Amino acid sequence: MGDRAHIRARDIAHSPGGHPLLTGVDVTVSASTKLAVVGENGSGKTTLLRILSGRLVPDAGSVDRAGTLAIADQELPAHPDATVGDLADEAIAPARTALAALDVAAAAMAAETGRSSAAAGNGAGCDPEDAYARALELCTQLDAWDAERHVDIALEALGAVTDRSRRLAHLSVGQRCRVRLACVLGAQPDLLMLDEPTNHLDAAGLDFLTAALRSRAGGLLVVSHDAALLADVAYEFLDLDPSADRRPRLYGGGWDGWRTGRARDREAWRSAYDAQQAEHRRLRESVDQARSRLSTGWRPDKGVDKHARQSRAPGIVQSLHRREDELRRHALTVPPPPQRLTVPAGRAQEGAPLLTADEVAVAGRSPHPVSVGIAGGDRLLVVGPNGAGKSTLLSMLGGTLEPDEGRVRRHGAMTVGLLGQEDEADEGHRSPGQLRRRRLTQMLSREPDVLLLDEPTNHLSMSLVDDLLDGLEEARAAVVVATHDRQVLRRLAQWPRVELAHGGRRRV
Repeated sequence: MGDRAHIRARDIAHSPGGHPLLTGVDVTVSASTKLAVVGENGSGKTTLLRILSGRLVPDAGSVDRAGTLAIADQELPAHPDATVGDLADEAIAPARTALAALDVAAAAMAAETGRSSAAAGNGAGCDPEDAYARALELCTQLDAWDAERHVDIALEALGAVTDRSRRLAHLSVGQRCRVRLACVLGAQPDLLMLDEPTNHLDAAGLDFLTAALRSRAGGLLVVSHDAALLADVAYEFLDLDPSADRRPRLYGGGWDGWRTGRARDREAWRSAYDAQQAEHRRLRESVDQARSRLSTGWRPDKGVDKHARQSRAPGIVQSLHRREDELRRHALTVPPPPQRLTVPAGRAQEGAPLLTADEVAVAGRSPHPVSVGIAGGDRLLVVGPNGAGKSTLLSMLGGTLEPDEGRVRRHGAMTVGLLGQEDEADEGHRSPGQLRRRRLTQMLSREPDVLLLDEPTNHLSMSLVDDLLDGLEEARAAVVVATHDRQVLRRLAQWPRVELAHGGRRRV
């Protein structure tokens, strides 16, 4: 379909198990769209992708589709006999079909068999030259001649298995997902849907994926927790998080436009909620005052005769009824806005020494000693590959792990708050995002002098990450962050850092 390819969804609603999940979703994915779908865990992102792709029927609304579509889900079940080659063949099947049609059209035109031959190969009533031109245009749009080569390039760049005979069932989950992602990227469909495509990718794979998505000509819809990917490739953001009218919000202007628009809408929501609540309190107080006058108004000042008291009573009753009616009519229609994650300013004195680690190391976990000094107001990034000792360093600084070498000194009556990478499994009945937010909120509420945050964005929505990073910029506490999150590293690029590596360390 080329430029005419699209998916148009109108007023989509879906309530699995009777619980509203999606309400009033309007979205269009065209050939030029690069759309990110964002929201808290459980907000319906994956469900929306299934509805848009036709694999799930919504409770209400309509979806219109045109053009070729390829989908990469978070998971890829493996048929016992399916191979890497089967996935590749499925992905480039439209290109092969287009090439076959081009061959038929070329033969019909060369033989000059007229409309009858053209009808047999290309549809009744078609002129052979017109049929050939259309077939050639389709092959050009699909880059059909190079489709298999594009898949091979993607397989190699993503670190996927390139042996077409390998069975998918014999591959790990990550290997299967990389194979499938390479196939859909190489197929170059009109429209592409990706659900958490950065899972299982290394740095080189992330770079290749980002470049491929930025350069592709067709439409794109992507769901991802990788904020850096969305910032790099998305022009529009469909936000499924709660809103004042319970409908999703669509923002243009890329990453900055989404952040600015969301902040503006949230502030308007909070203002409308506060104003409505204040008016409701005023009306309730007015009713309470009228009711109080009704109970006490029978005793006017001394000297007022009986007739005056009797003539005043009906007015007080009418006033009470009128104000009760006003209170009943004032419905609370604005739902409570979500609470922002706030970082207390803290009590630490800027520049005062708080923690000193002298050549600390733990056998088998941090092979090379590290020294750091932390004072009030300090900011420090700890970066490095997995296994280089980032979590170990934060645990030693937080006092939950004793070093085998060196020592950690605390200066004065200071307090430390440590947020580890993962939360305890004994509360697994909660969703990870809710549990992560609760642990972070509890730690921040104690206003520690030193904040040690190990991969703090794990399981947090991007809006909460924004709240956290905004708060850290203003906090007086010393802050140490260990992270792989590319967008966080961009936001904190000016912070001093300790770089840890398997072969040593260097301080920047």
